[in-house]
Amino acid sequence: MIAAAPQSALRRAVRNATDFGRVAVMLGGNSSERAVSLDTGNAVLKALTSRGVDAQPWDPAERSMREFLSAGFDRVWVALHGPGGEDGALQGALEWLDLPYTGSGVMASSIAMDKVRSKHLFLAAGLPTPEFREVRSLGEARLAVEALGLPLIIKPVGQGSSVGMSKVFELGDLEDALQVGFEFGEVLLAERCIVGDEMTVGVLQGEALPTIRIETPRVFYDYRAKYESERTLYHCPGSRDDEDEARYAELAVAAFNCLGCTGWGRVDFMTGSDGIPQILEVNTVPGMTSHSLVPMAAKKAGIDFAELCWRILETSFASAEKVSELDNREVANGA
Repeated sequence: MIAAAPQSALRRAVRNATDFGRVAVMLGGNSSERAVSLDTGNAVLKALTSRGVDAQPWDPAERSMREFLSAGFDRVWVALHGPGGEDGALQGALEWLDLPYTGSGVMASSIAMDKVRSKHLFLAAGLPTPEFREVRSLGEARLAVEALGLPLIIKPVGQGSSVGMSKVFELGDLEDALQVGFEFGEVLLAERCIVGDEMTVGVLQGEALPTIRIETPRVFYDYRAKYESERTLYHCPGSRDDEDEARYAELAVAAFNCLGCTGWGRVDFMTGSDGIPQILEVNTVPGMTSHSLVPMAAKKAGIDFAELCWRILETSFASAEKVSELDNREVANGA
C-alpha cells in the first residue's frame, strides 16, 4: 500500500480481541440499501467472531436506540449503508452516547453522502471531478444537457450503490431518468458522462489499497452489476503501471482527506481518453459482500477478510485518541 495520509490517520493496532470489548455490528436499517447492509453486516459479524471478538448484530429497523442504550456495547462496527447510517445521522447518535464507532465522523459522513457538496470541495481543493449541475426540475435538467451534452449521468444527491441513477443517451429519455431519481430526493446531480475506465481505490487507515478496474456488460456499473451479476469483471490492480497506480493512490487519499474522512472508505473514479482520473465520490461505508471491492483490493494487498474487518474495527479507537491528543496539548500549553 502507498500514498500515506497524515500520521494522525494511521493505524492504532489492537492485538487482543478482548480490547475491543462488546461490539455491536450495526446492520440492516431502513434505507434502500437494506439488503446489501444485511449482507455486509452478517459477513463482518462472522469474520469478527472467528477472530474471538465479542460481536453481536443490531438492526435499528427492528430494535430501538433506546434499547440499544442499555444493551451494554463498548463500540460499534457501522455496516449501515445509505441514509440513516452513512450520512452522519447514526454517527451523531453514537457521539451523543459516547460510543466509539468505525470510520468517518459526523461531518465527513454527511458531506461525503452529499455528492454536490463533495464535488464543490473537490473543486476548491483543485482535485479533478466531472463537470456537473444541480437539478430540481425538468427545465434545469434540460439546461444541464445544453451545458454538459449527452450522454449525461443523472443520480440522487444522497444515495449510494447507484440507487436511482440513470444514464441518459437521448433527450427523450431525460424525463424518465428524472422520475426515477426524484423518488429518492428533491435534488439530483446531473454529471458529465466520462466514457472510459471505471476505477476504484480503497483507503484503509491512511493508505491506499491497490486499484480495481471494473468492466461490466451493462449500461453502467449499476446495482445489479455490483451485487448480482456474475458477468462483471474486476482487474486488480487496474492501473497501467506503477506510476499510474501511484497517481490513483495519491488522488484517492487526497479526496478522502479533502472531505475530512477517517478510518476507511473507497474513492471512485472515471478516466476518459485524456488519461486524467476524475473523482466521482467518496464512500465512507463501502460494501463488504462477496462482490465488494474493498475486500478484493485488501486481499491483493495481503489482507484477508477477517483481518480487514479487524483493521476496520481498530478505526473505532481514532476518536478517543484525538480527544486524548487534545487533552495532552492543553496540559502542555498550561490550560
